[in-house]
Amino acid sequence: MNNADMTAKIADGHGFIAALDQSGGSTPKALKGYGVEDGAWSTDEEMFGLIHAMRARIITSDAFTGDKVIGAILFERTMDGQAGGKSVPQALADKGVVPFLKIDKGLEDEADGVQLMKPMPDLDTLLARAKKLGIFGTKERSVVNLANHAGIAAVVAQQFEIADQVLAHGLMPIIEPEVNIKSAERAEADQILLDETLKALDELTGNDKVMLKLSLPAKPGLFQPLVDHPRVLRVVALSGGFARTEACAELAKNPGIIASFSRALLSDLRQPMTDAEFDTALGQAIDEIHCASTQKALVAA
Repeated sequence: MNNADMTAKIADGHGFIAALDQSGGSTPKALKGYGVEDGAWSTDEEMFGLIHAMRARIITSDAFTGDKVIGAILFERTMDGQAGGKSVPQALADKGVVPFLKIDKGLEDEADGVQLMKPMPDLDTLLARAKKLGIFGTKERSVVNLANHAGIAAVVAQQFEIADQVLAHGLMPIIEPEVNIKSAERAEADQILLDETLKALDELTGNDKVMLKLSLPAKPGLFQPLVDHPRVLRVVALSGGFARTEACAELAKNPGIIASFSRALLSDLRQPMTDAEFDTALGQAIDEIHCASTQKALVAA
């Protein structure tokens, strides 16, 4: 796929984006969910080797194809690795799956009810390398815990500042200001985020477009103005801690938004499974999430 093909697939493809980008502190939790306990590794390199083996198994599975999975978000080490004897971005592209890269380096401590992204001093170097490896776009995550207007405005400003840097390298940014679904102020935070994001989108210049990765809103359909905005290529949703069945039910309430799930996609996979068992479990998860992304009326019923 060339860049135009990837753009068309992400804009109009009938499927969802797999989030395979757990990193750092979230890796042990992801491995434990896969049935690999803490004692299975003694160094960070061994730990990352185990998580890469899991991701490579997913990517090379017969169940994982571009028919239903239109994109995949990668951790930097995964981008640099191989799957099935090919570079991971190439292995994905050969399956019709558009590769993205997680670029943020984690979160700052909470202030004004939000967690901004940590500095990314080497971002230009990473973006240039990602482009050469065939990466189509990037993803950057912040967290909103409270309905603090100043905090949410700061999150949106930082997200769009980094998005400008990504766009300058010819890559498509996925902006991810995650609202904590356990927040007592979730609905209010959703509304402030919507208002601030619309303002930032209206200020984009030229022909630039971005993508948005959002928590499923407390009020179904709230983010429709973002789905319809001419500066938004696609809106995707994270599962945010919902189990897959609940995440799919919530997703189905929001027209035009497709999934970009991680835990909700991988929760039934276990290392000791045979390849046939693994492919069956992965295929069932993919089918369920695909249906919630593309056949919403059916799921909602």
